[in-house]
Amino acid sequence: MHVAPLQRVDGIHVKSVIALLQFCTSLPLGRPADFEHFARRSYLYPLAGYVIGGIAAGITYWIASPAVGAAVALAAALLLSGCNHFDGLLDFGDGLMAHGSREKRIAAMTDRTTGAGAVAAGIVVTLLAFAGLQSTAHLPAAILIAEVCAKAGMSWLTTLGAPFREGIHSYLHGFAKPWFLVPATLLTLPLFLLPVPRASVALAIAATAAIAALMLLLSRRLFGGVNGDVVGATNEMVRAGIIIVLALA
Repeated sequence: MHVAPLQRVDGIHVKSVIALLQFCTSLPLGRPADFEHFARRSYLYPLAGYVIGGIAAGITYWIASPAVGAAVALAAALLLSGCNHFDGLLDFGDGLMAHGSREKRIAAMTDRTTGAGAVAAGIVVTLLAFAGLQSTAHLPAAILIAEVCAKAGMSWLTTLGAPFREGIHSYLHGFAKPWFLVPATLLTLPLFLLPVPRASVALAIAATAAIAALMLLLSRRLFGGVNGDVVGATNEMVRAGIIIVLALA
């Protein structure tokens, strides 16, 4: 029987998922897959959220202390992602706090130094996520929801964010199509099966759209478009924002 060169499971390219996980996680997944497999299907981003959030949730499920559980959950999420998106948050913080022209803001965001804006962004976002996780009714579910929504936000920014320079984001954006927004959103729907009120999940998805829209508008105004740092920062900000929403809800 003939087997297609690119095998599928339920219509999803296996190599696309492997390339996604190799890009978004630090998991040892063997030989690198062709990145283009994922680039053509960046709507798959939320799947990485299920993997990262699922592992973090599984670890924290057995921790009774809310404070320790929150710290471990965030540490797991950062380590499993290789801190790549956190690095984008730091760079975005420098660009956000820079004064002067658009060119100066871009230079501050894209240089290799770490300024006060980066430190402030990292501390504030991490503290908000840590404090919020301690107050959620179901910590494992909260970190899973937050991670999936964070990756959905990345997918939406990848699709809608016109790049202002060449890089990974411009490469991914070149393959993205407007209809990518639909499957990326549909991949968040299994979250309604979690043991949390459905209204909370719906609010989390709505908040993700709001934060992504804000990041898109802010990056257009400050930098003239989006780059990989903005997309990475969106991941971190959505995670923290969703955790706060779930804590308050």
